[in-house]
Amino acid sequence: MNKKLRESFHREYMTFFENAERTRRWNLFNDIAWEAVESGPADEQLATNAETFCGVEMFLPDYLNTHLELFGRDYAQAWFAANWGYEESKHSLVLREYLRRSGQRTEDQLHDYADAVLAKRWERPYESPREMLIYGMIQELTTFVVYRSQRTRAIETGHRTLADIYRLIGRDEMAHTKFYQHMVALLLDDDRAGTLTDLSHVLRTFRMPAEQLLPDAEARSSLMRSTGIDGRVYLRDIVAPTLSALHLTRHDLRKE
Repeated sequence: MNKKLRESFHREYMTFFENAERTRRWNLFNDIAWEAVESGPADEQLATNAETFCGVEMFLPDYLNTHLELFGRDYAQAWFAANWGYEESKHSLVLREYLRRSGQRTEDQLHDYADAVLAKRWERPYESPREMLIYGMIQELTTFVVYRSQRTRAIETGHRTLADIYRLIGRDEMAHTKFYQHMVALLLDDDRAGTLTDLSHVLRTFRMPAEQLLPDAEARSSLMRSTGIDGRVYLRDIVAPTLSALHLTRHDLRKE
């Protein structure tokens, strides 16, 4: 990586870090209205989806290993990975706590689920660092859209605490998305043709991380699709906003 690009990455990371420290950090123990959970209504669909997201987040060691393997010698991206890992760890913990404190899963069930999840390993879907950076950008925005959908359902069904949990973690996911978008924009400035080729490829082949590694993966995927996350939503809420943020149109994408 050339010096100019490395220094630009560093400035983007410092902006991300400052904003996180000043405006976005939240506390799992103090910022959630846990006292309202025990008296709230049960909802198995919401609980299963929360459990699914918690499981996806449990592959955090694999995600971090991949990120550090690819970017560990670049200061900005390695330090971003450390911050990203901290924030994502809170996401799995807060969803686990919700399931436990709401009484919708027991401690034994949660431990058994974690054992089943961690018996498998997530492998990175793309080989090159640039493809994986683009993948991270798309994955973060997709996760935000999923959490936004779940927050809406939680509000509609009277699960205010869960809705607030999704608000907090969704805010993190959008911050991650914007960081990645700024990084990809820098890559476009550095190598437009190569970055457009990789962006086109990842957009066409993207799959949510770890979805097929979870216990009862087919049933969980079907349940997620029933909440409105489908191909149309992917194009409207993920592909289109991504291109707009990068000042691109679909005509800029390479045909494969």
